[in-house]
Amino acid sequence: MVLDRPEVTVSEKPPRAPLSGSRKPRRTMRPTAVRLGLMAVPLAFFGVFFAYPVAAIVSRGLREDGRWQLGRIGDVLGDPATLHVLWFTTWQALASTALTLALALPGAYVFARFDFPGKRLLRAVVTVPFVLPTVVVGAAFLALVGRGGLLDELWGVRLDTTVWAILLAHVFFNYAVVVRTVGGLWAQLDPRQEEAARVLGAGRFAAWRRVTLPALAPAVAAAALMVFLFTFTSFGVVQILGGPRYSTLEVEIYQQTAQLLDLPTAAVLTLVQFVAVAVLLVVHGRTVRRRESALRLVDAARTARRPRGAAQWTLLGSVLAVVALLVLLPLAVLVLRSFDGPDGYGLAFYRALASAGDNGGTFVVAPLEAIGNSLGYALAATGIAVVVGGLAAAALTRRGSRLTRGFDALLMLPLGTSAVTVGFGFLITLDEPPLDLRTSWILVPLAQALVGVPFVVRTMLPVLRAVDARLREAAAVLGASPLRAWREVDLPMVARALGIAAGFAFAVSLGEFGATVFIARPDSPTLPVAVARLLGRPGELNYGQAMALSTILMLVCAAALLVLERVRTDRSGEF
Repeated sequence: MVLDRPEVTVSEKPPRAPLSGSRKPRRTMRPTAVRLGLMAVPLAFFGVFFAYPVAAIVSRGLREDGRWQLGRIGDVLGDPATLHVLWFTTWQALASTALTLALALPGAYVFARFDFPGKRLLRAVVTVPFVLPTVVVGAAFLALVGRGGLLDELWGVRLDTTVWAILLAHVFFNYAVVVRTVGGLWAQLDPRQEEAARVLGAGRFAAWRRVTLPALAPAVAAAALMVFLFTFTSFGVVQILGGPRYSTLEVEIYQQTAQLLDLPTAAVLTLVQFVAVAVLLVVHGRTVRRRESALRLVDAARTARRPRGAAQWTLLGSVLAVVALLVLLPLAVLVLRSFDGPDGYGLAFYRALASAGDNGGTFVVAPLEAIGNSLGYALAATGIAVVVGGLAAAALTRRGSRLTRGFDALLMLPLGTSAVTVGFGFLITLDEPPLDLRTSWILVPLAQALVGVPFVVRTMLPVLRAVDARLREAAAVLGASPLRAWREVDLPMVARALGIAAGFAFAVSLGEFGATVFIARPDSPTLPVAVARLLGRPGELNYGQAMALSTILMLVCAAALLVLERVRTDRSGEF
C-alpha cells in the first residue's frame, strides 16, 4: 500500500565513498539466502500469532471425538442461507469498492496536485474515520439516516436497514485509503513526463491515459484490494445498519460463535472467507504487481500548486463538498451527541468518564483510563509492526519468484481473516507454557500488530522496489556488506515511507476492535472496547459516555495524524 514515497530519480548520486577501507568488494551472501534470512522473523511471527490460532479454531470446529467431520463442510455450503450470505458479502464489497474509487480518486488528485489553505489539516481529518471503531461509525450513521435521524427530520428519508446505508458507511471508512494510497504516489510523479507527451502531440486525456495511468495502476489496484478486503470482512457496520435483513460472512461467523455456539458452522464459514481472500490475493499478485517498475519520482512539494481556471476550482469545490457531507457531517453528529446531555448541552458525559461507578458497573476502572491503555498498546503494536513489516518488505524487494509471491500473499491474509476467529484463537492457544500470555499485556499489541504489518509492507515495498539497483551494486563494489549497503543506500530513501508506515500502523492500532474485544483485560480496556461496552448497555448516560469517549478517540487519532503530516517532511520535502 503506497501512502507516500521519497524522491527517487535516475540521477541520484551513489552513496558516499568509501564505505569500506578495502578496495576489493566483499564476498556477499547469495540473494536467496539473504531473503530467507529476512523472512525468518515475519514467518515466525505470523506462524505463532496468526496461523496457529486460526488453525486451532478451525480444527476444534471440524473435529469430533478425534475424527475430522468433513461432511459438515458440504452441509454448510449446500445451505441456501449460506449461499445468500456469501453472495451478499461479495456483492456489497464490490459495490463498496467501486463507489469508494469513484468518489475518492478525484480527492486523491486534488490532494496530490492542488495546494490550498488547510490542506494538511483536512488530509489528517479524512483519515480519522479509517481508525474509528465500526460500532462508533454505525451509531453515527444511524443518527444520520435512521429513525429520528437528520435525514428523517429534514426530509422524512430513512436509509437504515437498506444497503445504501452500508455502502455510504463503507465509503466513509475507506475514503482515506484511496486518497493516501493513490494520492501519495500521484503527488510525486514527475508531471514533466505527461507534459512531454502533450508536446509530442497527445491530447490531455491521451497523455494521462498513456503516461500517468500506467504509473498509478499499482497504487490504484493496491487501494482497491485494501478496500475490498475491509468491506468483504465488514462486521460492525453491517450489524448495526443492515439489521436482520443483511449479513456478511463476518457477521454470520460472530452469530454462529458467540450467540448460537455453533463452532462447526463458524469454522466452515471461516474457511470460506479464508479461501476467498487467498484467491483474491493470488489474482492480484499475478495481474498487478507485474506492472510495478522503477518510477521517476520528484519532491511532492514541487508538484502541488494553486488551482487555476474555473474547471480546477470547480473540481476542488466538488471534492470539498463530498468530504464535508460524507466525512465531516458524521463526525460532527458524533461530537454533538457527546455534548447533548440530559440537562442540555454541556460536559456531563465527559465528567462521568472519570468514575467507574457512573456506568452501572460496566467497568472495573474509570473509562477515562482507556485513553492511556490505548496509547500504550498502540505504541507497542507499532514497534512490532515496523520491525516485522520492515523485514518483510526488505525480503520482498526482489520480485518474481513463487516464494516471494507466496510470502507477500501471506502477509495480507490477516486483513481478510475473521477478527472474531483470531480473537478466540488467541484465547484457546496462548494459554499454556511457553506461550501462556492470557494475563500478559503484550497480547493486545500482538493482535493489533497483525493488522499493522500489511500497512507497513504495502507502504515500504513499492519505494524499496523503486530504488535503483545500481546504487546497491555500487556500494557492493566499494566493499559494503549487504547490511551496510541497505543502511547507506536504501534506508535514507525509504525514511519518509517508514515514518508514514509507522504513523498509519499507530492509527490503525488505536481503532482495532475485532480481536481486541476478546482479549483485552477488564481492568485495561482500550478505547474501542470501552465504547462497545458502553453502547451495549441501555440508558442515556451510557450512550452519552460512548459518544464522549468516541469523540476523544477521534481527537487522539486526528492529533496523531496531524503530527505525522507536520513531521513527515521538512521544507525541502525530505523526511
